[in-house]
Amino acid sequence: MDRMRKLFGQEEQAYEPLEGGSVAQDGERPEDDEKKSFTWLEYSIFLLLGVAMLWAWNMFLAAGPYFQGRFKSNEKILHTFQSTQLSVSTVVNLGSMLLLAKMQAKASYPKRIGAALVINVVTFTLLAISTRHFLDISAKGYFAFMVIMVTAASFASSLCGNGIFAYVSGFGREEYTQAIMAGQGVAGVLPPAAQIISVLSIPNGPGVNEGDVERESGKSAFAYFMTATFVSAITFVAFSYLVSRQRRASRMAESIEDLRSTASLRETVPLLTLFRKLFWLAAAVFLDFAVTMVFPVFTQEIRSVRPTESAPRLLQPASFIPLAFLFWNIGDLLGRILPAVPALSLTSKPRAVFGLSVARIVFVPLYLLCNVGGAGAAVKSDFFYLVVVQMGFGVTNGFIGSTCMIGAPEWVDVNEREAAGAFMGLCLVAGLAAGSLSSFAVAALLL
Repeated sequence: MDRMRKLFGQEEQAYEPLEGGSVAQDGERPEDDEKKSFTWLEYSIFLLLGVAMLWAWNMFLAAGPYFQGRFKSNEKILHTFQSTQLSVSTVVNLGSMLLLAKMQAKASYPKRIGAALVINVVTFTLLAISTRHFLDISAKGYFAFMVIMVTAASFASSLCGNGIFAYVSGFGREEYTQAIMAGQGVAGVLPPAAQIISVLSIPNGPGVNEGDVERESGKSAFAYFMTATFVSAITFVAFSYLVSRQRRASRMAESIEDLRSTASLRETVPLLTLFRKLFWLAAAVFLDFAVTMVFPVFTQEIRSVRPTESAPRLLQPASFIPLAFLFWNIGDLLGRILPAVPALSLTSKPRAVFGLSVARIVFVPLYLLCNVGGAGAAVKSDFFYLVVVQMGFGVTNGFIGSTCMIGAPEWVDVNEREAAGAFMGLCLVAGLAAGSLSSFAVAALLL
């Protein structure tokens, strides 16, 4: 259990390490003199916050089949919209994180979290409305609308990620941080699962015409986007209750103010110093997430090896694509847990971790062995694609990413640990941005 807590507690630094925390000289976080009592209510609220934080990212990926239907009249947009989503999302995320980091000293973390949830509610509601109205808009027009929605959702994700871990640290409960991480894992699994269910609910058969299918698809997408709205709305209500409850606890408010007031007194650690000490782990986490960004492009293009006309509905493109995302996210969740097993820990071997991140490039040709674009597969097996390739790629992403974030504090001085967490988080987001931009080249090769 201690190992698991260490895993989740360290990984929070990948988002926005709190400036102003403290670490004991022996490398262990000091216990609070008066630790706040644990409650399942607060745990559940932080679990919801974890779900809401990454729901938008995974929702846009899982909604690929619906967007394909909206862009089918424009071949270029059809094959590049996924890369555009990834690029816009990661670039906005990276820029927002840099901006918010400079505004950290006087930050109101509850306001940032609340603003993020409100933005998500508005964004998902507009997406839901778009499935019922303005259906005659051109592919280019809807593409511009989608880009705006992705930008808004990405900025909300940055606000939420920046504020939530700073806020939870004031509770002094590692279980609540674990709840956030668990919620993020749920956010990866639920959207594609919901998309599969929504697709399977559409009528199918020889007596159903194309117009009926399109109408039912629109209803399904409406329900799907409104589910995302509901998640953000209920999280906002729950979080508002938590904030009002904490405002009545003056001790918590004072601890947060003290934390903020000491942030500006922290000594700045040069990035060059961190880069020199964390070269192998920083390079590994950058490459890990850069390579990972090719999987959404392939996932949108790969089809089941079963002929569409004779395949069960689960293996038809509309449900097979979110099924593939589901397998990847299950693998990623498993990979994030694996470093908690002592025998599998590689934090003391940064060169080996970097070697594994380089080795992950082998998954790119493995994707090419699958049924890309329905042109035929060298390995005629959906099991090979879903389990060996998709889940395997997800497991390695989660394992290497978590190992890098856990191992970073072991290779710097005690007073550099929080700065190291921020630096590693920057490398992670930079990897996502680089990978999303390079995904355009991958998409062009698949045309």
